[in-house]
Amino acid sequence: MSHSTAATITARAGIAQDTAFGAVTPPLYLTSTYELPAFKQPGQYDYSRSNNPTRDTLADALCHLEQGARAIVTGSGMSACLLALQLLGPDDTLLIPHDCYGGSYRLFTNLAQRKQAFKLQIVNFQQHDWVAKVTAAKPAMIWLETPSNPLLQITDVKAVCQLAKSLQAKVVVDNTFLSPVLQQPLRLGADIVVHSTTKYINGHSDIVGGVLVANDPAIGDELKWWANCLGVTGPAFDSYMTLRGLRTLVPRLQLQQQNTAELVSFLQRQPLVSKLYYPGLVDHPGHAIAKTQQTGFGAMCSFDLAAPAEALPVFFASLRLFTLAQSLGGIESLICHPGTMTHASMDAAAQQTAGIGPTLIRLSVGIEAAADLIADLQTGFNAVANWLATTPVSNNSERLASGRADNRAADQQFRLNPALTAFW
Repeated sequence: MSHSTAATITARAGIAQDTAFGAVTPPLYLTSTYELPAFKQPGQYDYSRSNNPTRDTLADALCHLEQGARAIVTGSGMSACLLALQLLGPDDTLLIPHDCYGGSYRLFTNLAQRKQAFKLQIVNFQQHDWVAKVTAAKPAMIWLETPSNPLLQITDVKAVCQLAKSLQAKVVVDNTFLSPVLQQPLRLGADIVVHSTTKYINGHSDIVGGVLVANDPAIGDELKWWANCLGVTGPAFDSYMTLRGLRTLVPRLQLQQQNTAELVSFLQRQPLVSKLYYPGLVDHPGHAIAKTQQTGFGAMCSFDLAAPAEALPVFFASLRLFTLAQSLGGIESLICHPGTMTHASMDAAAQQTAGIGPTLIRLSVGIEAAADLIADLQTGFNAVANWLATTPVSNNSERLASGRADNRAADQQFRLNPALTAFW
């Protein structure tokens, strides 16, 4: 799908479709129930957990964007993930990537271990032997996340889907990082695509939501039944807000990607960046694959700070434009420390396996002026440079060892905070 086509679909979502009064923008239906035309004569709508006109308008637009058969709007990205898992039974194997989002990892591992909802296998799709490992696992469902969170590793969706077809396995792709504008996994062979609509699709950090789009109408109907049964469908008001955000998705992403390209160029020249993660770089291991399956490289990037972990508070405290917060994809620029924030539910061994180091920092680039964002990061790097110059540690190796020890203690204290237990 071209960006011009996507721009038209998003801008016109729900526009001039009101049959009651001819409202240009679609009305918000804040009703829980609906009047039946007559006894034993149900209408199109009966109860909003099952169907709601506002939610259906959003679902239709997202289904059109992903070029799928059925879309179900849910109350969060995690409930969209949970919904997809209803296709599995206790004897089925779910295969997940080693570096998936921390919240997804928590859901998968706990459902498998504590509820025996399915069997679980973890595979590194970046290794050369992934085909053999996937084949040996005999999965009923393969879960992909590309670009991955937070290291932005790229998985060849078409290759995985071709293998999955021979194994009679379903493929689910988390497309949150790119949105349907920059990647359409169903066209690459996937069976289901999921999004946290909280992120780019809404784009304003003021609602929480999710969506699941199925390529097969029969699978979509089964998942819709489960959505109603479990009560995970999204609220009408959040659907209305998401529709409003959706209409500017294309121009938002265009500006966010432009800003990201400028920030990445700046970070490439920054001596306090030891490693930079962004698929748009020609030396990124997944760059070539990304070019074939994406129409843009997105507005997320990550980097390792070339300083001990104890310098992180110095860096974060000096920033004024980048807000230290969870989430991503909004018009405002956010910064986070995956190890203690988005991926804190992964234990130390799992984080190490995923490649999440103690000084990894993730950026979600917004629509502010690129020059101002660069200046803000430069202020942070300057603060770290000054801290390194004045910290009374005899040498770099001692400083790094001290940072690791302090960081472990700080992480433990952070995790024990009762206000944060919901994250783990």
